[in-house]
Amino acid sequence: MNYYNFVLSSIIFLMLSAKGLSKSYGSLEILKEISVSFKNKEIVSIVGASGAGKSTLLHILGTLDRPDTGEIYFNEQRISDFSDKELAHFRNQQIGFIFQFHNLLPEFTALENVCMPAWIALSQGEKKSSEKEIESKGVELLGILGLTDRVNHLPSELSGGEQQRVAVARALINSPSIIFADEPSGNLDSKNAEELHHLFLKLREQFGYTFVIITHNEDLANLADRKLLMQDGRIVF
Repeated sequence: MNYYNFVLSSIIFLMLSAKGLSKSYGSLEILKEISVSFKNKEIVSIVGASGAGKSTLLHILGTLDRPDTGEIYFNEQRISDFSDKELAHFRNQQIGFIFQFHNLLPEFTALENVCMPAWIALSQGEKKSSEKEIESKGVELLGILGLTDRVNHLPSELSGGEQQRVAVARALINSPSIIFADEPSGNLDSKNAEELHHLFLKLREQFGYTFVIITHNEDLANLADRKLLMQDGRIVF
């Protein structure tokens, strides 16, 4: 590969990178000079013992928190210098989150929960789609995730696996570039966990999403393209 092609491929494939991330709370060091990068359409799992710093790293990479030191780049743009308002806009448009506890709003239907991030963006003038177009996309996403007949159900009327798939659809509604998942199958039984794991592979193949997944589930970790081990605030493998 010549230099031009190397540079071109780097621009196309390198999506998110971080250099020298450190984070402390008082005298407790959580992250220690972490540098890491993620490529377009890549699935990366992050494993390690509780307290290793995995969730803190994910929150910083996902711009939910700021590091004490270090830089974060998205497609070669230094986002760690963004203001809080700029980060909120970036996060809404470019990042999807899936957590262990789905955090669905109990008084809203599955469709309304899915559409909420897009409606927020629309109300703030950050999205050009109409409410009808957003709802249409929400219905489509729920259909892709096998929830066509659950569109108008409240969270209390859904199983745990169904609620987590609604949360996945919600993470996808704004067509993010990268999806961060923090123990996404940690609250599911083995059957629903396996279905969720293979769903991530399907979404990557169908839509080209990049996934960064924190997990204690070895089956999910081993499905990833890369598995990173964290220990005492560092990536050691």
